[in-house]
This record gives sequence, C-alpha cells and structure tokens, in this order.
Amino acid sequence: MATQLVPLPEVERLSASVVRILAGNPGKFTLQGTNTYLIGRGPQRLLIDTGEGRPSWPTLLKSVLSEEKATVEKALITHWHHDHVKGIPDLLKICPNAKVYKHQPDEGQEDIKDGQVFKVEGATLRALHTPGHTVDHMVFIFEEENAIFTGDNVLGHGTAVFEDLSAYLSSLQKMQNRVSGRGYPGHGAVIENATARIVEYIRHRQQREDEVMRVLRSGKLDEGVNKDEPSPERETSWTPIELVKVIYRDVPESLHLPASHGVLQVLMKLEAEGKVQHDMRSGKWSVSTRGPVL
Repeated sequence: MATQLVPLPEVERLSASVVRILAGNPGKFTLQGTNTYLIGRGPQRLLIDTGEGRPSWPTLLKSVLSEEKATVEKALITHWHHDHVKGIPDLLKICPNAKVYKHQPDEGQEDIKDGQVFKVEGATLRALHTPGHTVDHMVFIFEEENAIFTGDNVLGHGTAVFEDLSAYLSSLQKMQNRVSGRGYPGHGAVIENATARIVEYIRHRQQREDEVMRVLRSGKLDEGVNKDEPSPERETSWTPIELVKVIYRDVPESLHLPASHGVLQVLMKLEAEGKVQHDMRSGKWSVSTRGPVL
C-alpha cells in the first residue's frame, strides 16, 4: 500500500491561508504521516492537530512560524488518538500562550462545541461534532475557502476505520454537501472535491453492508442471476473472520484480521436494525429470523 502513496513534502503551502506540516510519523495506518495544519494569514494563527511527539515536528513548526512571523493562538484537536495529541507539549514549549481546544477536553484544555466558530485573520473555522471514528471527533468547515478539514473521518488515500459504524455513517451524512471545495484530511494528500469523496465513502460502506448480507443469505459473494440462491453445502452462520475470507478473498491474508474488525462493526449495526442475529456461544452470525426493526 505504501508504494501507492503520493510523496508529500514535510512542509507545503496548500493555499494562501493553509500550510501543512507533516508530523514525521509515516506508517501503515498514518500514511505519509499525520497532517497538521497552520491556518490564517496574520500574526495569530490556528493550528489543527499536533502530531505524535516526534522530534522533527516541533523543529518544522518553529521554522514555519519564524518564516511567517506568526504564533499559534489556538490549537484545535480533531480527536484523542495519540498521533494527533502527543505533540501538544512541544507546541506549548514553542507557543506557551496557545490555548488547546478539544471536544471532551482533557485537563488544561478548552471544550469545542458543535457549531463553535474560531476566527483569525484570513480564516473562519466552524466546528462540527462528527463521532464514529472516535466519540470526540470534530471536523472544521473553512468558510473562506468553502473547504473542510476532515480529520480521520475521510482520508486522502483509502478508507477510514471507526469505532461505531452507525455514528460514523451519520457523521458522513452530516459532512456531505457542506462544502463545494477541498478536503484537508488528517492523513494523506489534499482531496480536491470533498463532497465527491464523502459520497464515495458512504457508497463504500453500503457496499460492504450489502456484501455481508449477501454472504449471510446465500453463502457467496458473486452477483448474477441466482445471486441469492444458496450455494451447495453453504454455511448458515458465520464468524466475522469467515465472512472476511469470502468478502476480502482478493486481499492478502495478513490484512484479514484488521478487516474483520470492520465486518464486526457492520454486523453490530445490522443486529441493531434487526437484520441479523448473534449466537453468543459460537460467536457466529446469521440472518435474523425475527425480521428487521421498523
């Protein structure tokens, strides 16, 4: 997967009001590294996220602030994951007067409320509470650019992981059609059409849900005239990893276990809707005999 990623410079000006600073932590789940964004045009700037405490990030931030003749007035944290918050102490060494804001704040931080507005010269950001990836996840509408900072809900490459699929889908729908311009993601390259990418994400999640139901009903994934006709000797109940082996049959087996966590989230959503049922003893799932919840 890493070979498919577009190389990103450590520091890049993305617009007149946005500079991206990579956190120096490339990896399987962080892609080219966590994106942090310095936002605004005047001496007081906003910062979105702080990386995970790697030594290169504060060095880069200090250099950019010096070049810009600016300081960070407020740091806005998208969510609690370590690769977004561990750089906060480094930030406060460079900008001791900066205020740190996060939904469901930790000690010494300010809360971010749904709809709250943060403004500096050249930038007005409106916060939206968008749980699913994490319960505290926030995105930010950049009003001047008609753009959106998507955090980890929507990435510049591949798809995102989530703690709660129902909440995540609701958040994607909340984000959809909010802007007509770019998406600035928590990981990966700039998304030129944010709404189109969000629509892709929603369709992808629906596709996975359809695939899970198809395998539970017919024991196979292939579409065709008899797509719902049971396969000979088909299983009537499945564990998540058994479903993965069918749905992700063209994906390397080393990725099957992480894929099973997403499939489990799909099953839990379908269970809440009354479409599937779970045998606690065997750990297997099957199509519900009770019918969906209306």
